Amino acid sequence: MGRIFHIFLLLLAFHKINPSSLSSCVAGCSCSKDNFGRNLLCMSALLTKIPENIPQDIRKIRIENSHLTELPRGSFSNVSALEYLWLNFNNITVMHLKSLEDLQALKELRLQGNKLSSVPWTAFQDTPALKILDLKHNRLDVLPEHALRYLANLTYLDLSSNQLTVISRDVFSSWPIYQRSQQAGGRMDHTANAVLALHDNPWICDCRLRGFVQFIKSIGPPIILMNSYLTCSSPKFRAGKFFHEVELNSCMKPLTSALDTNLTVPVGLNVTLTCYVQASPSPAVWWTYALKLLRAFNVSTQLVGEETVRSELRIPAARPADAGSYTCAAANFLGNASVAIALQVGAPPAAAGTTATAAATVGPPGPGGAESGAHVEVRIAKQTVYGITLEWRAAAAEPGDTWYTLHLGRYDAARKDTVSVGPGIHTYSVGDLLPATKYEVCVAVRDQVPRKGQCVVFVTGSDVSQLEQREKLIHIVVIVCAMVLAVPAGMYACTAEARPGCLARGLAPCRRGRRGDRAPRGGRDSSLDSLPAGSEEGLCRPGSGAGPAAGTGKHPPRAREEPERPGKARPGHRNSADLY
Repeated sequence: MGRIFHIFLLLLAFHKINPSSLSSCVAGCSCSKDNFGRNLLCMSALLTKIPENIPQDIRKIRIENSHLTELPRGSFSNVSALEYLWLNFNNITVMHLKSLEDLQALKELRLQGNKLSSVPWTAFQDTPALKILDLKHNRLDVLPEHALRYLANLTYLDLSSNQLTVISRDVFSSWPIYQRSQQAGGRMDHTANAVLALHDNPWICDCRLRGFVQFIKSIGPPIILMNSYLTCSSPKFRAGKFFHEVELNSCMKPLTSALDTNLTVPVGLNVTLTCYVQASPSPAVWWTYALKLLRAFNVSTQLVGEETVRSELRIPAARPADAGSYTCAAANFLGNASVAIALQVGAPPAAAGTTATAAATVGPPGPGGAESGAHVEVRIAKQTVYGITLEWRAAAAEPGDTWYTLHLGRYDAARKDTVSVGPGIHTYSVGDLLPATKYEVCVAVRDQVPRKGQCVVFVTGSDVSQLEQREKLIHIVVIVCAMVLAVPAGMYACTAEARPGCLARGLAPCRRGRRGDRAPRGGRDSSLDSLPAGSEEGLCRPGSGAGPAAGTGKHPPRAREEPERPGKARPGHRNSADLY
């Protein structure tokens, strides 16, 4: 019996010396043991940070469907024996450069379904034994050239379902596994296979992806693609095509050109300036005039070939003020280029007949003289629920002295309202229109009848914003307050201060009582200040039977009535409004 007791004491002392041997676990999580060792399982535990009291003998950690947002420095430094780390389906957005330090034995890291837009790839210097790295369903959009440099023993890399658009071939050229396969010369005796998943990314198949596409086409064991049918997402003419179906050229800086760099056009003619740009990848194209960027509504750019873009600048109803040098510029990441187009508006004096002919083609002459043939280009610059803002350009002989007439009304109205606009003004705003109504607006030179192409038909909106409703409510409140304030002050005094007897008999006895009053004597002003507070004097007379004076037969001195004198007009009734 004593021997058993001694053995029990020894076991108890051993447990006290080695607390890790006890089945301790993290609150809200569960711990178990299998062939790999002890496991920590935290499923939907609503954790917001990595627990600090993880037992040191844990070999596998699964924290999934929680609210982790970051992996700070040394997140698992007290669990140096950790081999499997699963942190799937959290909200991790930040991963510290030293978040994996002291994890020399880590073999598997799964971060699927998080919100990582970047990964500190140098952090994998602390995990030389890592074999599986799962980063699918994140937001990665860039892979730097050194990304795979420290993943020497990796056998599975999943980067699918991210936001990768362009990858350099050098990313894989620096991967130790790829380097070893190249050195082996195709011999696979001592080279382990590595599975690579890159599908379901929005690849941009232009010249920047050329090296990566060539790598994918030539890839072979020991590197195996999980899904070899990688597809292009853009540009549009390559969207949906597989990598093995496209041939990408090398990148080149923009090269601009124009069919005619010196144009002369008559006044009033619609002019379109065109330039062509060859570049890869597709460049950004814009137009400038007198060092100012031209508005986009006059510019159209479209792709006419795999590496050719056509850009057009439209100048409606050209006038002398439009003459000058227009520059078409283009740029991509390799550089920029531009071409200038000189525009002259108006024919020389010797060719007067030609100018007249050109003017006739723009519009027939009318009784208004030279301006009757001027063409007006109209557009809606802005539209709201109850109004619009118009812009127009006109080809007039003297644009600085030209008056315009606006014709506005309902579309089906026989006659429309007219507005005259002075010289030098080319915009006009119209408000207070009916909602959900079809209107037509036309702009003509002076009092000329608008021609086809000088009118715009539009429909006003039907939604009333909360701000407008609030303004209407404020207007109603202001009107009600004004009506209340307009009620005579005597009415307030009668209704608020009168005795119950007076109120019971209504307002009519009050008025009869007041008719018998005489005007107060003395030099006191007839103002609201002269009324005694809390009194019915001057409003309800004792003769009506109200108030204590009616019961005693006595009246205040100022309340005595004097008899009417013959021939003397009785003073009219003075209501309380006269007190102001």
